Amino acid sequence: MSINSCAEMSTKPVYDFSGCTAIVTGGASGIGQDVARRLKLAGATVVVWDMKPQEKTTTESAQHYRQVDVTEITQVESACLEAAQSFGGIDLLVNCAGFAGSTFPLQDTDPLEWRKIININLMGVYNTCRAVVPVLQHSRAGRIVNIASLAGKEGTPNASAYSSAKAGVLALTKSLGKELAQSTVRVNAIAPAAINTELLHQMSPVHVQTMIDKSPMKRLGECEEVSDLTLWLLSESCSFSTGAVFDLSGGRATY
Repeated sequence: MSINSCAEMSTKPVYDFSGCTAIVTGGASGIGQDVARRLKLAGATVVVWDMKPQEKTTTESAQHYRQVDVTEITQVESACLEAAQSFGGIDLLVNCAGFAGSTFPLQDTDPLEWRKIININLMGVYNTCRAVVPVLQHSRAGRIVNIASLAGKEGTPNASAYSSAKAGVLALTKSLGKELAQSTVRVNAIAPAAINTELLHQMSPVHVQTMIDKSPMKRLGECEEVSDLTLWLLSESCSFSTGAVFDLSGGRATY
């Protein structure tokens, strides 16, 4: 009798999001693109909101695309109404839109860029949640996943705006999760360490290497690893967690 070893088997869960409509912000690249692709493969109707013009890579990872600036509340509200009317509701929201900006000591930062980083990373999440939550409350099991950052917990040197914005996302998640705790909507956040995406190109190589050196695993995370956790948080298996922060840091997180 032969017995398959665990190494020979796939132990990853298989999700079925058929009948669900998902909004993924920042879904034209990086983490957002991979999340959109995975949701599409799992049967969801996926709508990407992104500032970038639609490209072939976007259509491969999602069925529908809307060019949206998440810092503009009127654009977000219009896109939300369109999605709700077109697909009969919204079930899932994943906030991936982000902008890291340059890395300088606080006193050397550009005030305009500082504000831009806050607007995209924090105000963008506020705008989308404000628009989508009333629609999600009509879903049988609504889910919000906010992609934050370990920088929001630790405060990364020379990234004061990004750290501040992501700390705000974590606090927003905890607050909104409590507000909706007695509804069918669950709201959670992921705090990744450095993930191998084009967002890192906005940072200096020295800054990126510093983040790698801090990791006990001594590597960057991959988009697929963020997507794995995101899909679980979007699923009905995640039923008793809300307003929570899930670390994805290769062992770097200390609390």
